[in-house]
Amino acid sequence: MDINFNKNEDHNKLLLSDLKQKLAKVKLGGGEKRIEKLHAEGKMTARERIDYLLDENANAIEIGAFTGDGMYAEHGGCPSGGVVVKIGYIRGRQCIVVANDATVKAGAWFPITGKKNLRAQEIAMENRLPIIYLVDSAGVYLPLQDEIFPDKEHFGRIFRNNAIMSSMGITQISAVMGSCVAGGAYLPIMSDEAMIVDKTGSIFLAGSYLVKAAIGESIDNETLGGATTHCEISGVTDYKAKDDKDALDRIKNIIDKIGDYNKAGFSREKTVKPALPQEDIYGILPKLRNEQYDMMEIIKRLIDNSEFEEYKAGYGQTIITGYARVDGWAVGIVANQRKVVKTKKGEMQFGGVIYSDSADKATRFIANCNQKKIPLVFLQDVTGFMVGSKSEHGGIIKDGAKMVNAVSNSVVPKFTVVIGNSYGAGNYAMCGKAYDPRLIVAWPSAELAVMGGTQAAKVLAQIEASSLKAKGEEITPEKEAEMFDKIKARYDAQTSPYYAAARLWTDGIIDPLDTRKWISLGIEAANHSPIEKQFNLGVIQV
Repeated sequence: MDINFNKNEDHNKLLLSDLKQKLAKVKLGGGEKRIEKLHAEGKMTARERIDYLLDENANAIEIGAFTGDGMYAEHGGCPSGGVVVKIGYIRGRQCIVVANDATVKAGAWFPITGKKNLRAQEIAMENRLPIIYLVDSAGVYLPLQDEIFPDKEHFGRIFRNNAIMSSMGITQISAVMGSCVAGGAYLPIMSDEAMIVDKTGSIFLAGSYLVKAAIGESIDNETLGGATTHCEISGVTDYKAKDDKDALDRIKNIIDKIGDYNKAGFSREKTVKPALPQEDIYGILPKLRNEQYDMMEIIKRLIDNSEFEEYKAGYGQTIITGYARVDGWAVGIVANQRKVVKTKKGEMQFGGVIYSDSADKATRFIANCNQKKIPLVFLQDVTGFMVGSKSEHGGIIKDGAKMVNAVSNSVVPKFTVVIGNSYGAGNYAMCGKAYDPRLIVAWPSAELAVMGGTQAAKVLAQIEASSLKAKGEEITPEKEAEMFDKIKARYDAQTSPYYAAARLWTDGIIDPLDTRKWISLGIEAANHSPIEKQFNLGVIQV
């Protein structure tokens, strides 16, 4: 191995170590003291509930672990958005589980909590996955109610989705394991089946204090909306559980009886590990985001037996396209090539940039995968589309639009992995979050932004300097450098994969060695949902 490989490996393993440390902190939710308090009440934490519910030693992935990271500091923070979401197996059946984290503001809903819950429901609807709600929430976080209550993508959309999923035949099961108040009380009742834990679970539109204030009635919460009330008097819930584990065991038994599902029919064979060592990825991926490397070497360490059937290998070489298998599943891969390539005309093309011929090739390949019913995997390390007079005169906008059109109208499931840069329109063309990938994840090396930090900081610093000069202020070289450094530091913080994950622009930050697991579980989930639409590009400029 050369010295650069070793330097890259050290850098990427440090990023991975940082990721693991941040995850360990996130998994504590509201902190150890609040976890102890929950245990003292005879309750399990959200993560303990999910771990008990899911099949032991089976693959599982967590959606949005870093949701809310660095947000709401003035309100004490909101680790994981106050809700834990995982895709895994219950009695061998793939499901998605959503559990309120009562250690974070008693499970109250922050604005980002609503966004994360809607993302979980979106995954359930797209893939027709059974969804389990483990409810333990104090309701909307009132200091921020204006950001969570009234809009289309706010709290009320949850119940609308409950109704839509019910009409789609998607199984929904709720277990009320703590508070379930106000509008949130509708969620379990809009599920197919609901259970409540005796003495710790409660459901009511208004608690005892509010009832006293509103109508003068004196009543305790247990009599008002406890397990006995709702299982024996109101009929709101279907099962009374003695404790958390009893409720979770009942869910397992219900899931165990569900019949088989109609499959989309994606091709799968016996899985084979990559022939080349996956660990080499750490040494191949460069430390700096502007350095060149061969994306093909990454691909070969992600696919079964390292076998790749490349499509149009000699044409449009700044995008790699081809067929492979990941954990046995057939996939079509669209990846940005990050090394400088030479065309047959003798022209040099920069790695990570999308040229007209690359966009044309990708468009054709995406159409082919839709024709053959092959899921698409996008590996992003893109700085954008090529600029300049030659590209403009050659119709780069037209060819870029064709690629965006193909990605937008694709009917096969799409999965996106942000490996490095994800800048500007390149993010869009390579199936960024706005283009409905079934799952989108980032490696710790990822950066998401309109443009790179250095370029953006130069532009912004020039604008700020011009504004100050216009006001008569003298700008020295030292002052200009100070402005640049300040702007770049702020911009770099916003390009961090953690900044993106906090806002659910990605579903998570993952160890590169977990990429195969995420793609495999994602395709298995997508296989629950037969393709009902035909691929149609509509009107495009040819």
